[in-house]
Amino acid sequence: MSKHLVIVESPAKSRSIERYLGDDYTVMASFGHVRDLVPKNGAVDPDKSFAMAYQVIKENERHVDAIRKALAKADDLILATDPDREGEAISWHIMELLKEDGSLGEKPVRRVVFNEVTPRAVREAMDNPRDLSLDLINAQQARRALDYLVGFNLSPLLWKKVKQGLSAGRVQSPALRMIAEREAEIEAFEPREFWVIEAACKKDKHAFKAKLARHDGKKVSRYDLNNETLAHGVRQSLVDAAQSQLTVDAVTHKERRRNPSPPFTTSTLQQEAVRKLGFSASRTMRVAQQLYEGIDLGSGPVGLITYMRTDSVNLAQEALADIRELIDKRFGKEMLPDKPRVYKTKAKNAQEAHEAVRPTSAMLTPDDVKASLSRDQFRLYKLVWKRAVASQMKHAVLDTVTVDLSAGNTGNLFKARGSTVREQGFMAVYREGRDDGKEEKDEHRLPIMDKGDLISLIEITATQRFTEPPPRYTEATLVKTLEERGIGRPSTYAAIISTLLKREYTELVKRHFMPTEMGRIVNGFLTNRFSRYVDYDFTANLEDRLDEISRGEEDWLGVLKEFWTPFHEQVADATANVTREEVVPARELGSDPKTGKPVTVRMGRFGPYLQFGDRDGDEKPRNVSLPPGQNMTSITLDEALDLLKLPRNLGQTPEGDDVMANIGRYGPYLKFGKQNISLREDDPFTITLERALELRKDAAEAAAKREIKLFEGSEIKVLQGRYGPYVTNSKKNARIPKKKDPASLTLEECTQLLEKAPDRKRRGGGRRRKSTRSAGSK
Repeated sequence: MSKHLVIVESPAKSRSIERYLGDDYTVMASFGHVRDLVPKNGAVDPDKSFAMAYQVIKENERHVDAIRKALAKADDLILATDPDREGEAISWHIMELLKEDGSLGEKPVRRVVFNEVTPRAVREAMDNPRDLSLDLINAQQARRALDYLVGFNLSPLLWKKVKQGLSAGRVQSPALRMIAEREAEIEAFEPREFWVIEAACKKDKHAFKAKLARHDGKKVSRYDLNNETLAHGVRQSLVDAAQSQLTVDAVTHKERRRNPSPPFTTSTLQQEAVRKLGFSASRTMRVAQQLYEGIDLGSGPVGLITYMRTDSVNLAQEALADIRELIDKRFGKEMLPDKPRVYKTKAKNAQEAHEAVRPTSAMLTPDDVKASLSRDQFRLYKLVWKRAVASQMKHAVLDTVTVDLSAGNTGNLFKARGSTVREQGFMAVYREGRDDGKEEKDEHRLPIMDKGDLISLIEITATQRFTEPPPRYTEATLVKTLEERGIGRPSTYAAIISTLLKREYTELVKRHFMPTEMGRIVNGFLTNRFSRYVDYDFTANLEDRLDEISRGEEDWLGVLKEFWTPFHEQVADATANVTREEVVPARELGSDPKTGKPVTVRMGRFGPYLQFGDRDGDEKPRNVSLPPGQNMTSITLDEALDLLKLPRNLGQTPEGDDVMANIGRYGPYLKFGKQNISLREDDPFTITLERALELRKDAAEAAAKREIKLFEGSEIKVLQGRYGPYVTNSKKNARIPKKKDPASLTLEECTQLLEKAPDRKRRGGGRRRKSTRSAGSK
């Protein structure tokens, strides 16, 4: 009989830990959270001291039952869920469920935590158990209650005032505000013209460039040359003064040291994975979880990185010794600083006293484990390994040189700058990425020059430039800014971004966030009516309060009450006094010149649309959906009037059906009687009947190739799909056995295949739970 029952969160981790502990231990997975708030209004009751109504998560009921059965055979219960607030809460929920049904009885309960899934760390944790931390549990309950109260009050308000299916969240909404405000800055930005004058030079076959710094004895600032006439006048004066050569006035040498970046936190790992690997934040966390929980390297699973939800940059002493030993062996003693580097966390609201994200053993190089890893796992492990090793290496030394070059004797001065890496140091292993393509050029060599040297001048150019608006947020810069402002926690950033995209409040265009029309409307409503609750400082201060609860410095019920009272009053006021027209105002574009009817752009149930006419008039107004690429804020009256020409009647098919070109909620399309065909490349305003009939023929041929077999009087079909033939009834899809000819299948065989096929999976899910969250989601 097993003496000890150990509960972790994931089956991958359970396999690793059971292998380390031996036969006296049974290790089982809870599969994340085992219970959550009841997904309906009233699950948090402010009138009853914020009593929280929980229920077992349906998908995890069988796992809870399995834990109950295993506990009956064990002497004690060891809760070994993740070492953070969520992990503490999962352990508490498991214990509470087992208490409620009497399964726990008098059996002792111990809590253990470890930062890495390695034999040493797990055994050390087992030797040092503790009690559950009520402070951490209360902090997690407070966070969950706050998110629920915001979601289940603001989201229904959005349903009433805007449209069904929308959501608002305590942290999600300030993040949306950041994206919307940045877009407003870009739209309001007015480019400013300036000109840059450069000299193309050459010495000993080595070409280089120098930038104008002084003209006629005066320093040249960025906007001094702000038009073509002025810039070309200055250029010509320099050409005349230089007479095809420049003179070296001064050469200045400087030594610059560059220190390595600290090892990864959750946030910096997500940022670098976006920049260097092209991973999304959620993809990064998914792969990091796999590396943390354990990879089979041939003799059983072993955790390759430490816990990946942390904002600490600390490294344990044994980790420092391990990394320094590797550097000594692999790169030489000259690459080791005299003593280990110590880093301090700069992030606002830093919490969770874990280590930084690092390899569990620096001696396991990326090449050593490559054969056991997937491509994503290898690339992320390599990133973590390189960053951790580089963080303990010697600084890099760069030599920089600045050369002053005069043109004539009239106070005209050009400056050339260059740099070379004298000692690579940590840069031999790792260099931190830059945002928005702003990569630093470390190697920009200049030829050797001395004062008095004459330098050949090839040409002087005057180039027109314009100032640029601030860049849109990428996932990396959004995560970085959220962390700097203290909004949310690194472990929540992936979920925040996923929600903004899933709700279609934002979209990614060339990896940059842009607010959608609906995102602008929701942000405008929340900013105008609930400005306090999307305020960056307010949100960060609330995170501070949650941290204080986790440290036992604040009463969690007091924090909830302080938040709820004014928030509830504001929701009630908005519900009673805000009209839908205030939240989603129509934008007037002008009048139709032919009819005099007003033309407005509005937001409807299926997105933005144009309205031609007045709802109060005798004639019903006509509505036209905005095509992809058009938006409410920028569409003009002329563009709207062009859309009024739709639908266009192109003529008739040989069968006598009208052929219409139009734009609908899914974009441009053709209508042949009752048949619709999407237009992907053709313009609905210019497409001809001949071209439309060609597209219909192409669509028919494509459909014929796709349909392997149809059964008359049945919805069941045998189709050719992207990954091969399959059987479908529009509700379920079934694979066809490899040796079976799809065209030979009978209706009975197809029916049997569909009966055995699993139901289609719903999209969604999160790191810890398969919850039924709706309005209460972040």
